Amino acid sequence: MHAKLENAHIPLMKTRILSFITTLLLSLALSAQTVTHVFAQQVGNTIEITYDLDKPAIVSLLLSRDGGANYAATPKTVTGDVGAVTSGHKKMVWDLFADASQWEIQRARFKVVAQKQDKISFTVNGVTFTMISVEGGTFTMGCTSEQGSDCYNDEKPSHQVTLTDYYIGKTEVTQALWKAVMGTNPSSFKKGDNYPVETVSWEDCQTFVQKLNSLLSSQLGGKRFALPTEAQWEYAARGGHKQPPYQYKYSGSDNVGSVAWYHDNSNGAIHPVATKSPNTLGVYDMSGNIMEWCQNGYRRGGSFAFIARICRVSYRSGQPSFSDVMGLRLVCQ
Repeated sequence: MHAKLENAHIPLMKTRILSFITTLLLSLALSAQTVTHVFAQQVGNTIEITYDLDKPAIVSLLLSRDGGANYAATPKTVTGDVGAVTSGHKKMVWDLFADASQWEIQRARFKVVAQKQDKISFTVNGVTFTMISVEGGTFTMGCTSEQGSDCYNDEKPSHQVTLTDYYIGKTEVTQALWKAVMGTNPSSFKKGDNYPVETVSWEDCQTFVQKLNSLLSSQLGGKRFALPTEAQWEYAARGGHKQPPYQYKYSGSDNVGSVAWYHDNSNGAIHPVATKSPNTLGVYDMSGNIMEWCQNGYRRGGSFAFIARICRVSYRSGQPSFSDVMGLRLVCQ
């Protein structure tokens, strides 16, 4: 059976009937999240619930035991696209009969609720890190007008790229997070947990990402961590959908020193993450502190050792590198 949830009754085993009421709640914010096309079907002893979500959100399946008078939080038996969810066609699974002894089935109701979520946090082995929501869109990548005469040849020609929604690290991966996942700290500058990890190769980063995905599989709901594509990295550095296009040469400002640790203000060393101003998305250090690996092996983001020209949002380098200026930032999609 595949029934739309509004005013629907879904037959369950032993002739019991569970009726569902779906309430589609919209955020009052301008970028409201909308849940549409909600359907349910019984699969064995579970209920599969599919829905469409127009923007990244925190999705909950709220359950009522008293015919809808009161609702409680999502139970532990709900898996799939619940919690932090990107836009698109989604599915969650409710293991109803794991809860059956605690429910008066005839009076059970539920509602799917989507709440605006600009960020999401994960915890692995005691270390918490935050990812920032980036609403997808189309932008011009490469040597755009605000970059002036500073562009290098491999930033040309500028071209349009369209991206879907994703999350990006609020900061570069810290030494604390690397140690929590890998058990060791490869950094040349071992100054503290809140400093970015560095002296890591692209291959090291791939191993880190694989282990992180394994450790957090139960929290990811089908999503995966990865290194950003160059387009994901640059779109976020430019402020994504929250910033007028081609506004700043650096990530969040035309004044490099306000958003970046670079050659002229770093005293030749890395600094703790998030100690300069963020860009419009609320993401830190995309124009300095540590260069960052992208999925295709290119490097982005400038560093504490480099001049301002290399800290621009469109700068990219494909030269092989394994040094104390290389680190990483995560995306999740």
